[in-house]
Amino acid sequence: MAILECFGPERHRLNMSTAAEKTGMTRAAARRHLLTLEYLGYLDFDGHYYYLTPKILKFSGAYLDGSPLPKICQPLLNLLTNQTSLIYSVMVLDGYEAITIARSAAHQQTDRVNPYGLHLGNRLPAHATSAGKILLAHLDDEAQKQWLEKYPLKRLTKYTHTESEIFLKLLHEIKEQDWCYSCEEHELGVHAVAVPIYDANADVVAALNIVSPTMRTTKDYLITHILPLLLETARDLRQVV
Repeated sequence: MAILECFGPERHRLNMSTAAEKTGMTRAAARRHLLTLEYLGYLDFDGHYYYLTPKILKFSGAYLDGSPLPKICQPLLNLLTNQTSLIYSVMVLDGYEAITIARSAAHQQTDRVNPYGLHLGNRLPAHATSAGKILLAHLDDEAQKQWLEKYPLKRLTKYTHTESEIFLKLLHEIKEQDWCYSCEEHELGVHAVAVPIYDANADVVAALNIVSPTMRTTKDYLITHILPLLLETARDLRQVV
């Protein structure tokens, strides 16, 4: 599993040396694991690098089929897209990343520009996304500090927050207002708004967000017109999650 976790949006291929370095294994151990994963059909080898194969998708499929949350969210996400011609998604926290587990159906007007994070299973750095920050904001103080110790804040654009103390204060503010606006922290030309999805026990189980190119929507539009729709949808989901 440690070998598979080496792959991600910024690393689509892997050799023995990199696998050993990233996992802390010896080169011999890394080679054995790579060969095993290749034998099982989860990796392909081109003579220099290992690549993930489509077989790996069976794990995400098992989660999406087995978890009720994506199925519950889907009709409401589609309704939001029908109302606004924008694309919405639901994300959960996994380590230092936020993962897309549900996404609204494509709309003819949304297909022209596809900002990051819109396909199922996409993993994004939590500290640089609206959904990720919402999820981090609802961790307790100690868990937030432990998260920062384990996952240093990596600069992705000139707008990314990289100072831990400032970031912790930001998380506190986000929790107080119960929504998060993020602009160009992960990708230039893209901004987003997210709200938490609570369950019946008042625990945050996911984040609902809208991601849009800045050339298409303004901050004022997202907060004035879209945020109320997100909050209303999150309230509806709380009744059934």
